[in-house]
Parts: sequence; C-alpha cells; structure tokens
Amino acid sequence: MQIHLAGVPGGGSSGDCKRERELNPFWEKRLWSYYWIIKDKGKMPKENKIDLFMDSGAFSAWTQGKDININEYIQFIKENQDVINIYANLDVIGIGGKQPNKLTAEKTLENQKIMEKAGLSPVPVFHFGEPFPYLKDYCDKYEYIALGVAGNIGAKLIPWLDKCFSEFICDEKGYPKAKIHGFAVTSLKLMLRYPWYSVDSTSWVITGRMGSIFVPCGTKGEWIYNKTPRKISVSLRNPNIKDEGQHINTFSPMEQEVILSYIHKKGYCLGKSKFKEVDQSYELQKNERWFEKKPVDKLEKREVEVIIEDGISNRYQLRDEMNIIYFLDLEKSMPEWPWPFTQHRKMKKFEL
Repeated sequence: MQIHLAGVPGGGSSGDCKRERELNPFWEKRLWSYYWIIKDKGKMPKENKIDLFMDSGAFSAWTQGKDININEYIQFIKENQDVINIYANLDVIGIGGKQPNKLTAEKTLENQKIMEKAGLSPVPVFHFGEPFPYLKDYCDKYEYIALGVAGNIGAKLIPWLDKCFSEFICDEKGYPKAKIHGFAVTSLKLMLRYPWYSVDSTSWVITGRMGSIFVPCGTKGEWIYNKTPRKISVSLRNPNIKDEGQHINTFSPMEQEVILSYIHKKGYCLGKSKFKEVDQSYELQKNERWFEKKPVDKLEKREVEVIIEDGISNRYQLRDEMNIIYFLDLEKSMPEWPWPFTQHRKMKKFEL
C-alpha cells in the first residue's frame, strides 16, 4: 500500500515547494489539491522529485461554495505533466445542496469524458451515495479508481466499503481487479481491512499542529504497526500539559521512558525551553518567540519562550517530520499489494 501524505508540512501554503525540498527525503509520495494550489497561489516543483498525486480539490471547493473550472484544471495538468504522476478526475460532490447521488455520478462521468477527450487519463472517482453500477463500469474499464467519502456517514462506511470491495472491486478469491485509492483514509482499521493500492491522509500534519506525535504501540525496540498508534501530546503550548495522563510530562516514569526511547531512536529529542515575562514593548532576541497572544491591556506583561534546545516540544516542524516518519514506517509494515479482502464472506447485506 502506498500512503500519500496530503497537506503542507512545516507551514506555508499548498504547493510551497521550498518546504517540500527542505524535508526531502522524509517522504516521496504526496497528494496535493488543485483547488488549494490555485487558491493559495502555490507553486509547482520544476523537477519531479516526489511521487505527486493531484486531487482536484472538489470536496474542499464544494464545502466553501466554490466551483472549479474544468478547462482550467485540464490546462493546469497539461502544463505540469512533467511533475504530476497521477491526477484525479474533477468529481462533482453535490448539486443543489444534496449529497452525492445519481445526478452527481453522471456529472462526474461527464467530466471524466471531457478530460479524456482533451487527451488526459484521469483516475475516475466514485462516491458514497452514488449508484453502484457506476462503480462496476469503472472497475470494468479502468486500472486505477478512487473512492470518495463525503458527508457524515458514520456506521454506514464499513458496510458500504464491504460491498464495494466484495461485489465490484475484488474477484471471487477476494483479490482486487483494479488499483483503488482511498481519499482521506486515515483510520488504521480501514487501511488494514481493505486491499487499497493507495490512500492519502492529512492526519500527520493535523496531529502535529495540535501539539502531538504518533507513537506506535509496543515497548522499547519492539514497535507494532498493526495496532492503532498513540497520539502523545508533547507541545509546551498544549492546554492539557498539567493533566495527568494527557501529556508526556504527566505520564509515569516508565511510560515516559518508552515514549522517549521511540523519539530518540528516530533521531529527535523533546527539546528544552524556559519562560520569562516582559513588557509588551520588548524586542524578541535570537531563539525567542512570544508564547501567548498580545494582551488587551497594554500594561500587562507578556510571556516569552526562550528556546534552549530545539525539539518536538517547541518546534512543530519537527513534529511534522516525526509524524511523516511514522507513516513511512507504517507503509513499510503493510501487506504487499495485491492481497485478498477476506471479510467479504462475512459481510451483511448493505442497502442505501
């Protein structure tokens, strides 16, 4: 299974390739959103140093009430084909405020044909809520298909995916007949249950921004990747820093030793900072930054963080890197594609 990391590492806007190059070779497989690239005026790389999957960003555009011009999307892909390895069709998520249905499926198929007529070979996209005959046709005609999950599906997701894989994607032995990409498949349970060819996730960057890192289950030197990892809060800014069992500082000494052994093994450290209160007119010095927002009262003191040692507790960029490394290790632990979907014999009938 290939895991494409979606989102932007270490700050910046989508398509900010300076940060991409800085963090190489921490990852090679990325997923970018065309919608966010044009919205944030991001830049494409000049050389193909990463395995780039281009998503149209239709879901993001739909949630913001925006439209994507298919002719501009086509032109963008043609202009950047030297660096874009794979690109998805411009899918239609909803029409008239409604979730994916037969009409959106037909409109998505129309876009597929428009892009193909323009000389492109986009990955077709099938959404939860659309009629299954569209998925069947895609499986009969294409080698690579993407599954999109839009809206609040909840408990219906696994039965729906069971039906997709057992009845249309996989053969009688459970082996996939086509490569399947799962948009925003972040759950390890879903990754392990279905024979995806590829998935993408933004959880690595979201988790880092929330002040946490992924730590696999296990003990020192024996890390297990087929179990849900722990999210360990490490940031000094985390509001739970003093709550027992909510932050690395409040774990037991034994638990801290295990977590720190993982951090150190990956070449990182926790980091050290000290704090001081200063007047609001104070000018920051080297290795200093404001620790809190500027108070309303101009006479009130403001706290400054003095970074003594860079680490994951005081640099979100380093948390990004650690989370990237976790996903790379997770990818290496996954079964080699193709592998059989064995749950299809146990599935219950699914109806929309």
